[in-house]
Amino acid sequence: MARKNKLRKFAEIRSFSNVYECYDPTQPGLVGKDMQPVDLKGRWHEQHFQNDHPITLELACGAGEYTIGLARLFPERNFIGVDVKGNRLHSGAKEAVLAGIQNAAFLRTRIEVIDHFFAPGEVAEIWITFCDPFPRAAKENRRLTSAYFNEKYRQILQTNGLVHLKHDDDDLVQFTLETLEADPRCSLLYQNMDIYAGPLPMPELSIQTLYEGKHLEAGKTIKYLRYTIG
Repeated sequence: MARKNKLRKFAEIRSFSNVYECYDPTQPGLVGKDMQPVDLKGRWHEQHFQNDHPITLELACGAGEYTIGLARLFPERNFIGVDVKGNRLHSGAKEAVLAGIQNAAFLRTRIEVIDHFFAPGEVAEIWITFCDPFPRAAKENRRLTSAYFNEKYRQILQTNGLVHLKHDDDDLVQFTLETLEADPRCSLLYQNMDIYAGPLPMPELSIQTLYEGKHLEAGKTIKYLRYTIG
């Protein structure tokens, strides 16, 4: 039953006009609705959103709760949720279609090849919310706040474009702080090691994903970092 449900989602997502997919990261290319090839690098504003509003990416977006939440909060901005799992993206993409949310789109790809789909300076901000922390040292390059990924982000972010990290994992947050400190191009702008200890410092942090709800129920504190990578 689970496999049938997943296949149904895969089939349905191909009919959505707000989803683009990369099927082969070794030869990165995108297909959109009805499996039609598209080239959106440097063309997201004119070909998809049809406006010149700033673009924000949510990386490892899962079911897209944060992407949708941000799109609702800021209709004057564009948001793209990125994840490698199409069955996860299905939920957010379908909600956007049904609710008529025009400023949210979704991209199914490995984040390692994100620079193939955006031109230099095409992205204004990046959000990373409750991604896999990859706790084993051998996998630290897979952490989305590693120096390896920062180099990817530099290729697509505007100069001094913001990166936001919202997470419960102490080790990932500490790793991120150490990564920023080791790179003179990076600047930590703000940190909050328990965002719910007082009034929320910004409305974006009020959005809660399924994972955040579980972490809060387990008594974990939610941290937030805002920084630039140069």
